[in-house]
Amino acid sequence: MKTRIISGVIGFLILFTVVLMGGPLLIVSGLLISLIGLYEFNNAMNKINGLKPIKCINYIFTIILYILIVIDKQNLFMLLLGAYTISLLCILVIDNKTKIGDIAITALGALYIPFLISHITLLSGSIYIWIVFITAWGTDTFAYFVGVTIGKRKLCPNLSPNKSIEGSIGGILGSLSVTLLFSYYFKLESIFILAILSIVCSILAQFGDLTASRIKRLANIKDFGNIMPGHGGILDRFDSILFTAPIVYYYMVIFVLV
Repeated sequence: MKTRIISGVIGFLILFTVVLMGGPLLIVSGLLISLIGLYEFNNAMNKINGLKPIKCINYIFTIILYILIVIDKQNLFMLLLGAYTISLLCILVIDNKTKIGDIAITALGALYIPFLISHITLLSGSIYIWIVFITAWGTDTFAYFVGVTIGKRKLCPNLSPNKSIEGSIGGILGSLSVTLLFSYYFKLESIFILAILSIVCSILAQFGDLTASRIKRLANIKDFGNIMPGHGGILDRFDSILFTAPIVYYYMVIFVLV
């Protein structure tokens, strides 16, 4: 427990500094997290029915994606995605050992990790970037304590037996509460919009958590890695944030808040 707490505090301080600084530091951090996350994902996939993700092409995809972000050419993402898709299909034709399942799981890895994480960097410099984290953490924290206190009905026993419906509702209310406090403290406008966003993020954060649990069940592993002692790997810590980051970004864009 002591190791877990120390590791968690150090991780939080690093993340806080990176997000606060933003800019190049945030972009480089997003790239590193994406590459490590892909590594963990590939290792997990290798344990599922002989799946063999094509690792190299996803690393290249990730690096190019972040280059586009650095040079502010996100409008070329569709070109990147098209070239990536065609490349995967060419590999399927050229390499007889590559199976359609390998192609599918490779594409899933690219969309699940670097694509979703990259939305954090797109919020760099905006105060709304913190919504990504406080909704995910608020959900996780409140869901845990409410679940431990009054949780009785299982939410998804086959994937995460400790999670309860009561805890899930507590997580949603927790996300709403911390978002409203955050909005009030920083005197943000559009409180109603942010309140709705916090609820949506909380629900998706829980799906992100359960998605990671499902993948680990299929791979028969406890954690994706051990980069953070007591906490597991990158994907174990960012499973919820993967789902909240794009939602916050596009929600803000739609309502012209960023």
